[in-house]
Amino acid sequence: MKTVKALKKMAADWQWYVLLAPAVIYFAVFCYGPMYGVQIAFRDFKASRGIWGSPWVGFDQFMRFFNAYYFWDLIRNTLVISVYGLIVGFPIPIILALCVNELKEGKFKKTVQTVTYAPHFISTVVFCGMIIAFLSPTYGVINKVIMGLGGQKTAFLSEPGLFPSIYVWSGVWQNAGWGSIIYLATLSGIDVALYEAATIDGATRFQKMKYINIPFLIPIIVVLLILNSGQILSVGYEKALLLQNNLNTKTSEVISTYVYKAGLLQAQYSFSTAVGLFNSVINLIIIFTVNKIARNVSENSLW
Repeated sequence: MKTVKALKKMAADWQWYVLLAPAVIYFAVFCYGPMYGVQIAFRDFKASRGIWGSPWVGFDQFMRFFNAYYFWDLIRNTLVISVYGLIVGFPIPIILALCVNELKEGKFKKTVQTVTYAPHFISTVVFCGMIIAFLSPTYGVINKVIMGLGGQKTAFLSEPGLFPSIYVWSGVWQNAGWGSIIYLATLSGIDVALYEAATIDGATRFQKMKYINIPFLIPIIVVLLILNSGQILSVGYEKALLLQNNLNTKTSEVISTYVYKAGLLQAQYSFSTAVGLFNSVINLIIIFTVNKIARNVSENSLW
């Protein structure tokens, strides 16, 4: 009886299911379907034999990665860039949204939004080319300014210790404006009557921000913090690879770039899949842990 009622309800609302279908198909084909291939992490995969024809080796690929001399270097580099990026990159869009929200509607506000949003739409290849050009020790604008102020030119991308800062702060420049959009949308939903009441009570702009704006942002801040924490070991390989060179590999080689090199360049399919699966499992554990902490500490969480 319940099944019949559910089918009748679905039939009555068929338009909604038609709209939902493309998203369901996308995730089924490109996200859940490829999970079938995860089993090659537990096999010695040979393309000529196929997945089922390749011998089962259990956790050998994982143990090979754990026992490798570069294991802790990859973990350290990935964590340094990810945690650094989370500490620096997460609060800046919030601060930017609070500041932009205080601007009056007009050309200046629109200009600020355009200037801060625009870098997000630059492709990673072009963006990395811009960074390399800006930081060039011969013709880079950054070194020109340093030398103009009496300093010495520096080959920034040749210094391993500078790579995490270059990676993180360039990411802030590219994504801070885009990341602030969701916070601005939340702030736009605040009842104007709250601001009017605060004005009557003599509240300053800072007090309105502290007691009205920030409390409204906390739920979305917690949710985004949980999601970002779940990607703590997922440093994108494209940007790291494009900014990488032989002199900064010591700090620029992260898990994702290693998986790319081992899997696609060296054709170690089983090994690279095992490394990627390890990365995903750790991220999954972290997101569950952070979500539980958030649920215990506050009333906001993903589930």
